[in-house]
Amino acid sequence: MSTVVRFAPSPTGYIHIGNARTALFNWLFALKTGGRFILRLDDTDRERSTEAYAAGIVEDLAWLGIVPPASFRQSDRLDRYEAARDALLAKGLIYPCYETQEELEYARRRRLARHLPPIYDRAALKLSADDRARLEAEGRKPHWRFLLPNFDDDPMRPVRREVHWDDLCRGRETVDLASLSDPVLIRADGSYLYTLPSVVDDIDSAVTHIIRGGDHITNTGVQIALFEALGGPVPAFGHHNLLTDASGEGFSKRTGAMSLRRLRADGLEPEAVASLAVHIGTSHAVERVGSLADLAADFDLADTSRSAARFDMAELLALNARTVHALDFGHVASRLTAAGVAADPAFWEAVKGNCSTLNDVAGWWRLVTGPVEPVADAADGKFLSLALELLPPAPWGRDTFKAWTTALKEGSDRRGRALFMPLRLALTGLDHGPELAPLLPLIGEAAVRQRLAAAIAG
Repeated sequence: MSTVVRFAPSPTGYIHIGNARTALFNWLFALKTGGRFILRLDDTDRERSTEAYAAGIVEDLAWLGIVPPASFRQSDRLDRYEAARDALLAKGLIYPCYETQEELEYARRRRLARHLPPIYDRAALKLSADDRARLEAEGRKPHWRFLLPNFDDDPMRPVRREVHWDDLCRGRETVDLASLSDPVLIRADGSYLYTLPSVVDDIDSAVTHIIRGGDHITNTGVQIALFEALGGPVPAFGHHNLLTDASGEGFSKRTGAMSLRRLRADGLEPEAVASLAVHIGTSHAVERVGSLADLAADFDLADTSRSAARFDMAELLALNARTVHALDFGHVASRLTAAGVAADPAFWEAVKGNCSTLNDVAGWWRLVTGPVEPVADAADGKFLSLALELLPPAPWGRDTFKAWTTALKEGSDRRGRALFMPLRLALTGLDHGPELAPLLPLIGEAAVRQRLAAAIAG
């Protein structure tokens, strides 16, 4: 049987590094098993879902290297959810409830005061037809709950009813349905919450494996019951550990923290983001990869830790730097042009070792093309004058700098930092940066003479 997985974000914000982890786990699982990946946009939240966010999700996934062969939106499938609702209603598996949020909260507090679990007590099942008619005449509209199969003959007397599954990430898992409230499937305004549309879509899409964050473990018991109530095959489940920020808080689309869009704008490489998102919190070392295919080669859901993994921006930046240093010119040529930098392989080879992100190239390009404000110590004036006098004539190549500094060593008796640092400061205005040997031909003879003369003039 071919595997089918899905990634199901809500277009209510831009996806963040935690969302990317789930998307990548599904994509890599599909690559590893020769399966199919589906993008499902859970856009039933009419108020918060936007077209801009939907387009942004597709764009950000493509930046990561995930281009789904199939996608759909839940807003196009309302007729299927209505059919499922009707089927559950005909079986007596959903029922209308009329409590307000305030009434539900009051009932919850009362149960806690009596040392009872704070779950819904199924009071709505006791309502007669006349009771429901009276409440609706008052203007109340019902929300609809799914009657969990956690009782024998009397739903008012729930009994322990365990749901088991072998989790692909966590091993054997168990949820007791008697410990849960009957979930609300349909709001009072007729809109659907996550649970029913998700299960209907998974059945219709023939999803075989549901891979998602560990915050859905409790939901899984409910969803397995709903799969069975709708007569659909129950997929395999895998719940990976979640990512948190440095303070231990989870990421949220609402805040925009660590969104892929922001990471991309900051010059991060998709390969670095993908490697950290996948490897952090697993038994694998976080290391540089060349592609998602490289990540898929040793990907195994069972390698995932059960505890949350803390995302460290410093670790991502260090990994990104290693990734940038390994990029060949063909990979970056068009991006250099887009950044207003000449697509010159010699320039890229000269500066890439000093780039933490590709955004850094603009600064190094300004160093080459100028203007640069030379820096010189008064004690180095005589040495810089000699450097200007001994500067070889063009044309220049990679060996020019060595020939020049060899002559300077002989003429000045300077060595090491005392020789090289005054040259760097005079030519670049910085005490750090790319090696001067490949930079010298890029700066050019005229500019080098002008910078040396300006440094001497002080």
